[in-house]
Amino acid sequence: MQTIVLKLERDNDLKFALLIATGSYIGLRISDLLQLRWNQVLNQDYFTITEKKTKKTRKVTINPELQTILSRLFNQLQASENDLMFANRSGDKPFSIQYVNSKLKDIFARYNVRGQYSSHFMRKTLGRRIWEVNKYSDQALLLLSQLFNHSSVSTTKIYLGIREQEISNLYLSV
Repeated sequence: MQTIVLKLERDNDLKFALLIATGSYIGLRISDLLQLRWNQVLNQDYFTITEKKTKKTRKVTINPELQTILSRLFNQLQASENDLMFANRSGDKPFSIQYVNSKLKDIFARYNVRGQYSSHFMRKTLGRRIWEVNKYSDQALLLLSQLFNHSSVSTTKIYLGIREQEISNLYLSV
């Protein structure tokens, strides 16, 4: 994720560098991510959002590394604090999810990145990173289940593709 963000910045694709970094650090669904405005996140420790899908209110803590990226890209984009972070060309509406998925497909092809290129990859990246940092613990899965508002830990495991990985590892252990 960090490599893609840096390459996108280098190639002046700043909005998608911003989208991938933000999505991978905060793990919102794409429908919620696309609604963010700069004043919600810039120079903030956290923000509160009511998720579209679940209608639940969620407090999102902003990682200091993400805050650095946000400040840098805010300046490079010469944005205004009231602007949508992911505005379309006209500037009054956010990117469409279809546009995001199409553009991610192009980005993954351009930089030879294997894997899923849908907008879910950012949310899954956060989940996988948290699970890894917490030494693949059941406690981390429980917390991720709550973070993602999943109905159960088994849903989170399926979402992150953990069962597939565990089965694959069985074959490798023989």
